Amino acid sequence: MNLEGLLAHTPLFQGLDSDEIARLAHGSRALTAARGDTLFHRGDTPTGFFLIIFGLVKLALNSPQGDEKVVAILGPGDTFGEAVMFIDQPFLVDAQALVQSRLVHVSKGAILQELDRDPRLVRKMIAALSMRLHHLIDDVEGYSLRSGCQRIVDYLLRNAVEEDGRAVTVTLPTNKRVIASRLNLTQETFSRILQTLGKQGLLSVERRRIHIPDIERLQAVAGID
Repeated sequence: MNLEGLLAHTPLFQGLDSDEIARLAHGSRALTAARGDTLFHRGDTPTGFFLIIFGLVKLALNSPQGDEKVVAILGPGDTFGEAVMFIDQPFLVDAQALVQSRLVHVSKGAILQELDRDPRLVRKMIAALSMRLHHLIDDVEGYSLRSGCQRIVDYLLRNAVEEDGRAVTVTLPTNKRVIASRLNLTQETFSRILQTLGKQGLLSVERRRIHIPDIERLQAVAGID
């Protein structure tokens, strides 16, 4: 794997010169995770952060009783683990590959050295962490102020691919249990809401593919602007 090429095309590192990219690559390593592999557990000490090249990774809280709360589903180009790395705290969640994934681990030492050298990278890291905080606030708002139906419709529309005019199709990236947990719903509630929307003619479900024939009508019924 050409680590320098991968890092240079990552939004977080775009704009850095070849020497900076080379130093980051020297402090990085590529890894492959099979579906179900754990990248780290809650309580582990971070030695750097991760960049996803391809695949999907979930970040989740797991109770001793086996209950799981998915806090994020991440895909290509996303990074994770940098926040706790900066404050020398253990990981707060478990990270697990949902499908076979290819990642790059950037060492803490390498990134800290470049942050000392280049204020542009400092600004990009701050922007990335600020965006994550923004998403967290959106989550809190969604859980507190939106119904289960509104959360599902919002998720579907944010991940929709336009077909023609008002129609769109959504391909769920992973199973309904994981997505339901991400939306702070049970799998049963998630499936029941999809069935209700299907009976109303607002969508149709074929395994992981969901077809929405009229976006505006679905938004109106769900009460989403």
